[in-house]
Amino acid sequence: MAEQTAPPVIRDGAPARPDAAVVRDALGVGVAVGLSGFAFGVTSAGSGLTVLQTCVLSLLVFTGASQFALVGALAAGGNPFTAAAGAFFLGTRNAFYGLRLSQLLAVPKAFRPFAAHWVIDETAAVALAQPSRRAARLGFTVTGLTLYVLWNATTLLGALGAEAIGDTAAWGLDAAGPAVFLALLAPMLKSATERATAAIAVLLGLGLLPVLPAGIPVLAAALAAPAVLWAHGRRTASVARAREKDPR
Repeated sequence: MAEQTAPPVIRDGAPARPDAAVVRDALGVGVAVGLSGFAFGVTSAGSGLTVLQTCVLSLLVFTGASQFALVGALAAGGNPFTAAAGAFFLGTRNAFYGLRLSQLLAVPKAFRPFAAHWVIDETAAVALAQPSRRAARLGFTVTGLTLYVLWNATTLLGALGAEAIGDTAAWGLDAAGPAVFLALLAPMLKSATERATAAIAVLLGLGLLPVLPAGIPVLAAALAAPAVLWAHGRRTASVARAREKDPR
């Protein structure tokens, strides 16, 4: 049988969860990840962006993996358009989160543009982990608000303190963002298809890093998803044909 990867549907009639527990979990994620904005501020300033440019990135882009990818490519001497393209495609995963969350949260139309800005890995993870729509809304809101405020505040502090730190590359702070992203992603890789996609993406990204311009390996790593899905589809079709020939 094909592997089931879709999360369960949240229903209003699901068992209730105390608001305090939801808020505690949401604050834990928001604070833990929000503080890594300091690393982004330092890394961005170290790559040549001004304090204003760094802060505007956090205010308007607000997706850490894409922001780190952008400034990392720029710091490596990559073309700005290539760096922006890599960051853009890395951020498109949030659109898929949005498709799922739009059904679960059922946010009123007037608030959807604001809610869409907070659709990121952390808010999606907290919201999808809740058993009811009320808990999902509460988790999404508290995580989004906490993370947005802390991320932007610590981005400003990091950008202002970059000069005092000195050589930012020596501190390895640019690894903080990807490390947080991987920590959030790893528990979600439950099926063999998901793990295979992640492994191939890592191999493509790291393998092409020495031979392609900065920013391009990130784009190439995205090819892992269609490749694995194609292989999975062929395997599923083969199993189905075998069962048709031998129904035993």
